[in-house]
Amino acid sequence: MAFRLSTGLRNLLMAQASGSLVGAGFGTLFLDGVIYVYTGSQPATADLAETGTNILIITESGGAFTPSSPTNGLEFEDDPASGELEKAAAETWQGIGIGGGGTAGWFRFYANDRIQGASAVSVRFDGACGTSGTELIMSSTTIVVDATTTIDTFKVTIPAS
Repeated sequence: MAFRLSTGLRNLLMAQASGSLVGAGFGTLFLDGVIYVYTGSQPATADLAETGTNILIITESGGAFTPSSPTNGLEFEDDPASGELEKAAAETWQGIGIGGGGTAGWFRFYANDRIQGASAVSVRFDGACGTSGTELIMSSTTIVVDATTTIDTFKVTIPAS
């Protein structure tokens, strides 16, 4: 699998005209965002509706997330290096198992507005979950209801070619 960027995200990253987020960096576009983890297979594009069951919502310190509010949203480090943007070291990215639990198959990282469902304008990206070799590395992909899952490291890399 690989990171799958939504059309809305790709368009904002490429834009040179007017708009409130035009010219914003990747980290700014996802400032105070949220990660939802789902069972099953990752959709073919990040524009498609979510599939599987939402079994985990990852926020700052596992706190409640409200769309369009910065409270408990996730942040990245201010300065990327070598084309990599990492989770803010000062933050604890956690979630409590929900939705009956299950095996984490894929995730969707939503911008702060957390627009769900099919959309070609929403800012979000998807990736696979696993214990190695995936975009979201977890100590275990087994999500248990009411148990805490912590994400110790997370980085997005834009390749040189």
